[in-house]
Amino acid sequence: MSTDEYKRQAAEAALKLVQDGMTLGLGTGSTAAHFVAGLGAMVRDGLNITGIPTSEGARELAQAAGVPLTTPDETTRIDLAVDGADEIDGALQLIKGGGGAHLREKIVARRAEKFVVIADASKCVSQLGAFALPVEITPALWGLTVSEIRAALAECGYENACISLRRLADGGEVLSDNGGYIIDCALDRIVDAERLDLALRNIAGVVETGLFLGITDLAFIAGPDGIVQMKP
Repeated sequence: MSTDEYKRQAAEAALKLVQDGMTLGLGTGSTAAHFVAGLGAMVRDGLNITGIPTSEGARELAQAAGVPLTTPDETTRIDLAVDGADEIDGALQLIKGGGGAHLREKIVARRAEKFVVIADASKCVSQLGAFALPVEITPALWGLTVSEIRAALAECGYENACISLRRLADGGEVLSDNGGYIIDCALDRIVDAERLDLALRNIAGVVETGLFLGITDLAFIAGPDGIVQMKP
């Protein structure tokens, strides 16, 4: 089967968790798109749910699929959030942010009663780090923030890390939906994810990292051997 078919299978496994009346966090990316499409079909069959998108792209997909959306406030309860991952290890630690949506994704994931990851087997790793770690930063004085990021990485043992500002094909800066810049940190192997995450988030100018630690409740991983469920 193709990778896209495995993504669809993982999404279908997560759709079985959806119940009438739920408020759902809708993830961003190609795997989450299968979940949104399946959710739209269930809505057309009479399912009563409300979605909270984690990006403008997810919002557009949900609207096209006919999924009712809401803007959350401080009283909103998110029953279930479903999203993909760029990497996932055996402890359900993640790297996300390949699409630059990790800030909103993390806000929704942390507020959800249950956060479920859906992915194809190629996203499973024994140790995080082969996928460059995205870090969202404020555009103002961004060069100074990058300098601090370099220093923090060196302090954590990544003296030779390759750091790059994510750019468009025409050379312009990629902007997140929040108006932030995205810095990609190629680290190869992340030895102590918690220490690294804390060091980066303590930097003035850093908005959020793509490390999702201690958040995931369940993962559905689809591959040649079928669907594998992973729990902490």
